[in-house]
Amino acid sequence: MSRYRHGLVLGKFYPPHAGHHHLVATAADRCERLTVLVCAASVESVPLADRVAWMREVHPGVRVVGTVDDIPMDVNDPAVWDAHMAVFRAAVPGPVDAVFTSEAYGAELGRRFGADAVCVDPGRSLFPVSGTAVRADPVGCWDFLRAPVRAALTKRVVVLGAESTGTTTMARALTGHYRRRGGVWAGTRCVPEYGREFSERKLARLRAGRPGADWSEVVFSSDEFPVIARRQAEAEDAAARTGAPVLICDTDAFATTVWHERYLGTSHAGVGEIAARGRQHLWLLTDHEGVGFEDDGLRDGEHLRPWMTGRFAAELARTGRRTVRLTGAHERRLATAVAAVDELIGEGWDFADPLPDLSERT
Repeated sequence: MSRYRHGLVLGKFYPPHAGHHHLVATAADRCERLTVLVCAASVESVPLADRVAWMREVHPGVRVVGTVDDIPMDVNDPAVWDAHMAVFRAAVPGPVDAVFTSEAYGAELGRRFGADAVCVDPGRSLFPVSGTAVRADPVGCWDFLRAPVRAALTKRVVVLGAESTGTTTMARALTGHYRRRGGVWAGTRCVPEYGREFSERKLARLRAGRPGADWSEVVFSSDEFPVIARRQAEAEDAAARTGAPVLICDTDAFATTVWHERYLGTSHAGVGEIAARGRQHLWLLTDHEGVGFEDDGLRDGEHLRPWMTGRFAAELARTGRRTVRLTGAHERRLATAVAAVDELIGEGWDFADPLPDLSERT
């Protein structure tokens, strides 16, 4: 088996999947040096920079570069080939000894690079998946996607609300509902509320000095809230990389903006900036009406619940976040939540069509 000095893999990687990764790994094993060229068209909805970053993460020992290629493909037209080769050569100007593909055009691509053409699993028997299939049905192709792509595609659902309104109970119940569906949904994850962990530690530190201290003596400072928001966002992103196509979040950085207002009386620009970078899709607001207040040692705001529910509702509306309000008994709330999440999932993923392949003209 030949070993090459410089190999090349090119493709749209829209988005990258297990077949792409197998191709790259195979090429890397046979080359001293490998370049992966990500070719994105302007009409496509996944940014070139994201695809390059995803490929670099999965293949850290490989040189990954990107270019914009807005030329429709037509393997039967030499002029179209010339135009594509000008794009490829500008992005990869040095000599290429081998091109690795799973496509029928691989032989011509190799000839034009003056390189060997190496075909890898052309029948896709090892990984029966394609970019077209992923765009059409991400859920059905979920097992073929690696962590960074999963994180980008996961539908993120946030449960939020005032103190003692059943947010954690709802987040866990919703997670359990989707896990019981089995298959790819069995991996549905729930992101816990980092703010609670943070609060427990604050109270524990206070009690270490004064064992009789209670929650009413805990004081928050403004600079603690960006820490809480960042840690919440980091936990959410980490969970999205390894779970199912839906992720349930027991609060988020956006909710932290209202909690800052609850404790400090004002908004916090830094927390708002963190919230603005979020990639959530749906917010489920647990209403305070009909839910008894339970003091679990970290709560003292029963009288503030109507105000907080109102603030959450107002800020969700002001910022244009997709929101469903959960009311009534737990069973009714869960049914409402499931219906909202199912609707979100049913809408699918909005991938723009790639440029047409003119080779397919009759």
